[in-house]
Amino acid sequence: MALRLNCKKIISRFILKNPFTRNNSTLSVRIVEVGPRDGLQNEPTRVDTDVKIEFINKLSQTGLRTIEVTSFVSPKWVPQMGDNLEVFSGIDKQTGVTYPVLVPNVQGCKSALKAGAEEVAIFIAASEGFSRKNTNCTIQESLNRTKEVIDLAHENNTKVRGYVSCVVGCPYDGKVPPASVAKLTESLLSLGCYEISLGDTIGVGTKSSVTAMLEEVLKVTSPDKIAIHCHDTYGQGLVNILVALDKGVTVVDSAVAGLGGCPYARGATGNVATEDLVYMLEGMGVRTGVNLKELIKAGRYISDFIKKPPASRVNNALYSKLS
Repeated sequence: MALRLNCKKIISRFILKNPFTRNNSTLSVRIVEVGPRDGLQNEPTRVDTDVKIEFINKLSQTGLRTIEVTSFVSPKWVPQMGDNLEVFSGIDKQTGVTYPVLVPNVQGCKSALKAGAEEVAIFIAASEGFSRKNTNCTIQESLNRTKEVIDLAHENNTKVRGYVSCVVGCPYDGKVPPASVAKLTESLLSLGCYEISLGDTIGVGTKSSVTAMLEEVLKVTSPDKIAIHCHDTYGQGLVNILVALDKGVTVVDSAVAGLGGCPYARGATGNVATEDLVYMLEGMGVRTGVNLKELIKAGRYISDFIKKPPASRVNNALYSKLS
């Protein structure tokens, strides 16, 4: 009962405080769909190129405005993304939809630019342990590499989005100090990222830890410069998103069918499911522009291919009722 009342209080404060709700206007949240990239990159089942293309095309018909489609990374490190060029070139790009790609280094950025990418994303961990394990370098070394990528992208008039991972917890270092996240966020913004997505990579965040992290980050920037990216390992993803909304954040990352996971954190599950996120937001009166029925169909399509039931409760509850 207490949790329910707290959630109602958060929603109430969020709607009353947010400037988008003044004069009876409706708040709008932009959802960044990361299923085709973050959701599939560690999937053990090999997903055929034509299936990925069809999956993304289905997502493009849902009303989503941002769909991260692939990663221009070496297939040696991420075999699932080895068909990045074929996927990016093969999808039906819709007017009004942005199709960013993840790039780990300058070479990846060059490949993405050559393919015609209009937005790229870079990533840095907020903990030294995760940085060394994931990219084999320190945080400062990672920042130095990132600067080269951002400079190259800007030279080619390409937008850059930044990801900061492990913003509340790391599988190697434990709790991550909020000040470290704020410092890294400030650095990436100063280097030229237009937006920073704050990721609870292993899904250990709670209302208290996410609040503390966001309050520190908002000392160095404004809510319109950040997004929230929650994994749902402990079932706290939607709660933590509500915390971010209460702080004025209006961009949320998610993956249809709850796809995803972290290879460096045993037991970590996928992203918050986009279907569940849309259901919650629309139920709050927050506009997403996403057609939930078409989203459910897209989530079911990819889930059927990888032979896993959707990790979305909304998908499982409503799919049988669509016909």
